[in-house]
Amino acid sequence: KLIKHTFFFSLSLSVHFFSVNQFFSTSFNVSKEKVSNWRDFLRLHCYPIEDFIHEWPSTPVSFREVTAEYATSVRALVLTLLEAISESLGLVKDRVSNTLGKHGQHMAINYYPPCPQPELTYGLPGHKDANLITVLLQDEVSGLQVFKDGKWIAVNPVPNTFIVNLGDQMQVISNDKYKSVLHRAVVNIDKERISILTFYCPSEDAMIGPAQELINEEEDSHAIYRNFTYAEYFEKFWDTAFATESCIDSFKASTA
Repeated sequence: KLIKHTFFFSLSLSVHFFSVNQFFSTSFNVSKEKVSNWRDFLRLHCYPIEDFIHEWPSTPVSFREVTAEYATSVRALVLTLLEAISESLGLVKDRVSNTLGKHGQHMAINYYPPCPQPELTYGLPGHKDANLITVLLQDEVSGLQVFKDGKWIAVNPVPNTFIVNLGDQMQVISNDKYKSVLHRAVVNIDKERISILTFYCPSEDAMIGPAQELINEEEDSHAIYRNFTYAEYFEKFWDTAFATESCIDSFKASTA
């Protein structure tokens, strides 16, 4: 109910942006997209919370308190997952976390209205996330799909669970041992859908590249990607505006 009230409040605004860092919109990149997505979303910067909470919507009155508690709890979950992923790669448990600079966290609260012609649009087209790791909380309405074995497969909601999705930065840091997941959101004719996504990412100035511990030239384990800043990567990702599934190939190391 809190999320729905927030959206109804946001829809009543006559402008798209709350501020530079927090905004309400319909599409990922309006200036680039040829077809708008069938959704409304509220985007918030969440870390460090004290730097951004004053910019969040103040209506309903409980929004900032509830959202801050949720964002803090999800961040703790993500840090635990990053330790487990690091150890699964044979790295010390804080290795991936230490690669992220000052860290970054964003939240997208998505509202997908019922669509009279769902076959003509997407909630979001097929894409791979540019960030490191995404935690999705969805309601009881199915909409998320992942691409596997040449076909789209629905990820049906399970009560009281999160969906965890790995993004391009994890693929780079793991040197392709973990893969970024191709996914999309679809809409339906008679049901609205709400989802809350937490995007965890490096800070803009963080230098990203394959973990050196995973590179061994003698064993023919070469670095698949070059080093780059997250700001450089996200600028490229933004420019594609979902025109392609991913821009990760643009950052592969030279084989010359």
